Amino acid sequence: MPKVDVYNIDGKKVSEVELKEEIFGIIPNENVVHAVLVNYLANQRQGTQSTKTRAEVRGGGKKPWRQKGTGRARQGSIRAPQWIKGGIALGPKPRSYKYRVNKKERRLALKSVLSSKVIENQLIVVDTLPLKEIKTKSMVSALNNLKAEGKTLIVLPEKNENVQKSARNIENVKTSLVNTINVYDLLKYNKLILTLDAVKKIEEVYA
Repeated sequence: MPKVDVYNIDGKKVSEVELKEEIFGIIPNENVVHAVLVNYLANQRQGTQSTKTRAEVRGGGKKPWRQKGTGRARQGSIRAPQWIKGGIALGPKPRSYKYRVNKKERRLALKSVLSSKVIENQLIVVDTLPLKEIKTKSMVSALNNLKAEGKTLIVLPEKNENVQKSARNIENVKTSLVNTINVYDLLKYNKLILTLDAVKKIEEVYA
């Protein structure tokens, strides 16, 4: 079982915790992580892009000139795609990009990324985040004490308004709950901060 140090909000080591091998100690499967990441990004697409076909643009009810004798190419409508302000041929229409990925694959991808965080020493476990008030300065101080440099994701077991609102104005810092974590966020943010309660909840949910 992988072991990691547990720190307090002042950045001092207070204990150690053993992490479950089947969640934090597996060999990362890069292919599955990639497949789940592509699925997540596809599902975020709105699919609202749209262009007008020749049937939808205005005008063009009359043939622009007679078929023969003008010396110009024959034309049937100014709504045809070759005309300026004409319809678009084979343009995009509203559609859904969503598709499903196997539940086992989603879980394996999440476990793979969590394990990679442990391997790369990018996982920081804190005993608690006892912020008494909503104050950005306090959160910045805590992150500095924990040496959480760069992009940081803070995962909480449940809603904590003091922590969430103290972190929301800090650049490259995001808070999330155990039941909303996803592969995209775990990959996007370099450092991952988990409270002890969050670790226990992750192990309960994904074991």
